[in-house]
Amino acid sequence: MHTHDLLIVGAGPVGLALACALRDSGLDIVLVDARSAQASAADPRVLALAHGTRLTLQNLGAWQGLETTPIRSIHVSQQGGFGRTLIRASDHGLDALGHVGSAGALASRLGEIAARSRLEVREFTRVKSLAAHEDHVEASLEHASDGPSSLRARLVACAEGGLANPDADIVERDYRQQAVIAHVDCPNGHEYRAYERFTREGPVALLPHGRGFALVHVLSPESAEAMLQLDDDEYRHRLQPLIGGRVALGKVSDRLCYPLGLRYRKETTGQRTVWLGNAAQTLHPVAGQGFNLALRDVHALASVLQAHPGDPGDQNTLLTFANQRKLDRQSTIFFTDSLVRLFSNDNPLLRHARGAGLFALDVCPPLRDFVARRMMFGARAWP
Repeated sequence: MHTHDLLIVGAGPVGLALACALRDSGLDIVLVDARSAQASAADPRVLALAHGTRLTLQNLGAWQGLETTPIRSIHVSQQGGFGRTLIRASDHGLDALGHVGSAGALASRLGEIAARSRLEVREFTRVKSLAAHEDHVEASLEHASDGPSSLRARLVACAEGGLANPDADIVERDYRQQAVIAHVDCPNGHEYRAYERFTREGPVALLPHGRGFALVHVLSPESAEAMLQLDDDEYRHRLQPLIGGRVALGKVSDRLCYPLGLRYRKETTGQRTVWLGNAAQTLHPVAGQGFNLALRDVHALASVLQAHPGDPGDQNTLLTFANQRKLDRQSTIFFTDSLVRLFSNDNPLLRHARGAGLFALDVCPPLRDFVARRMMFGARAWP
């Protein structure tokens, strides 16, 4: 049986980005996905793409032609308490701190690059199991119409969900929150400013997207269910007081709801296996770090594999990757988890502490610069 160099499980944005990053490496790559390419292209999620992620996508050739909206400033505040801070791209000599774009559009763009590069993508193919051996991994596959088959690869990269593995060393935390996402018109214009407003139940984020905002409204499950029962106009009337008078909200449309939690693997590498994206960690959307962390992992893994030619599944090669990514990954998980714990409650003492922290950010440029660079580039502030 032929043995591929790399099997990528998941042909969404993360898996496709890894394949595109390695398209000129000489590795024999195959991607499998239980869905179709059209399903990835129809992904309704909106992604906050940090400046560092933009640089990675530019290097992949995926940024050109991708329709995005720049974030030129971020206003952070809390409901019912003092303290706010404003982070501006101009303070860092940049046109934008990040951009907002469609996950489906990004998947389509990466899919086009993969097709031009003649990368093999097997649609409607589910990975039932992986069995690691000394020199390869045996993947048991199930195609929607052709039935079962198998495939060998020297390295398997599980991306965007990957495989359910009851023996994996996984940490899970249920925040008892759900995110209502929607598109919100902005009659007076958004001036490319994003808003992060911390409320008693959770953060409310407004991200400039097109001529309006992409909304992420975090609530308790009970409140989220009640909000979904409202018509769009009534929901807008409930939302506006949470935002305050800083921006007037217009028509609300395309509401969806997702449960939120923290789920991550303590180790992202195993025997001839590496986990990326949602297969490695699923984060709370506060501060928009999930996809950006995944792209930094992709960038690092592609760099390590190209710097260590030969067997891509070599244990020392994977250990090099894991060590490079440990600091950024752990600190990003801690950062987002801490924000949820500190800001999603109505404790009076914490409310005053939060206000003092936001005030300190606003009056201390070096501290504000540190936070901004952390959000744009991760813990190591690459590139």
